[in-house]
Amino acid sequence: VRQLYALVSETLRYTSVLEKLLDGAALLQAEKKLAPQLAKVLVYDLLFGKGLKCGGRWKALARRHRARLEAELACLKVRHKVSRNEDLLAPEKAVSAAGEWARAGWAPCWEQWGLCLTCPAPAASQVPRYVRVNTLKTCVDDVIDFFKRQGYAYLGKAASVEELKALSGKKFLLDLHLPELLVFPSQTDLHDNLLYTSGHIILQDKASCLPAFLLGPVAGSQVIDACAAPGNKTSHLAAILKNKGQIFAFDVDPKRVATMNTLLTRAGVTGCQLVQQDFLTVDPRDPKYSRVTHILLDPSCSGSGMVTRGPGEETAPSAERLQALAGFQRRILNHALSFPALRRLVYSTCSLHQEENEDVVQAVVQEWGSAFRLVPAFPSWPCRGLAAFSGAESCLRASPAETLTHGFFVAVLERHKEGAAAPSSLPAAAKENPQPGERTEPRAAPKKRKKKKQQIR
Repeated sequence: VRQLYALVSETLRYTSVLEKLLDGAALLQAEKKLAPQLAKVLVYDLLFGKGLKCGGRWKALARRHRARLEAELACLKVRHKVSRNEDLLAPEKAVSAAGEWARAGWAPCWEQWGLCLTCPAPAASQVPRYVRVNTLKTCVDDVIDFFKRQGYAYLGKAASVEELKALSGKKFLLDLHLPELLVFPSQTDLHDNLLYTSGHIILQDKASCLPAFLLGPVAGSQVIDACAAPGNKTSHLAAILKNKGQIFAFDVDPKRVATMNTLLTRAGVTGCQLVQQDFLTVDPRDPKYSRVTHILLDPSCSGSGMVTRGPGEETAPSAERLQALAGFQRRILNHALSFPALRRLVYSTCSLHQEENEDVVQAVVQEWGSAFRLVPAFPSWPCRGLAAFSGAESCLRASPAETLTHGFFVAVLERHKEGAAAPSSLPAAAKENPQPGERTEPRAAPKKRKKKKQQIR
């Protein structure tokens, strides 16, 4: 009994981490008869415990999904920039097992040395499953045709966020804002789909696609991804560049660099130099970076905008923690702006806190005076920056309620030259092929390609 109690207590301690793993691996969608709380116990023992000492069908079920769960755990560590499992836990979270039991609504009953966990499944998130087409390997039309052959119904391009919210079953849409993004119902599991395992599609939240899209370097540009792991934004940059140009992707952790290398290789990325180095230690005057004109900066943040599909509540960061993060973010943004050939920079976080977003941008722009200015990013985007300073509406925000995405913040800065024309709200890449009658917004849909790449049947 003592060992079982310890197992349940530790499972409860890791509950927020386990919910993210279950969601990312879509375990509950694949095993519909598996109770959510029992799933947490099994996954905890498999990944963090003694490796499932039990026998029978539960052990076989958990081991069947082991590879995917381990991959999700690795990605979670990369996102949080940690190497130990314990570091995924919120430091402030210290509740007793009994109190956590009550809060989580578990109904434990001891029966033949077993635990009956029968609380109802958590409500699914309203955030859809976003799928970015990797144009380095294929095109939107081919991917749509592939899914149609698999029995999915394509409903065309969405006209509103409400259409995305209404998606159900095996139906999907082309996103209304981003031209290479498909949208499926939130429960859709594509981890075993051939397009995903071959790198033809990337499972990436819509808000996470915004930074590379709004940076929009033209083919042939030299670009820095300053805090690059796990590499989804880096692969997006490579697709925008059409693998023509040079990307310098930085991360200080060797394990995260190795993970990123695997992801980028699968995505068909070339012309990208992975650099295991703290970006703050990079010399902007190094001749190697003398032609870098674009920087994507997505630094460490509180992660308060990340949506969990379970009921677990994230502990709000303390004021001291926010102050420390904001100080780091100001330093790294200042550092990025010091690269001499820089023309355009995107600063983004997955945080909801003004201290990490508008306040950081305001402080750094003021320090640089007239050298850089905010560009109105994506004017038709419905959710704008908080009115923390004059011009903050040039920034954009994303949220589950308003944009059906994770919480996100994006600011676009451009170097200002005396006598230069007003900065454009569009990245250069989005202006290369404007659609007729659409010269103030990113293109509505990808152009039909003459040659189809690596068609999958």
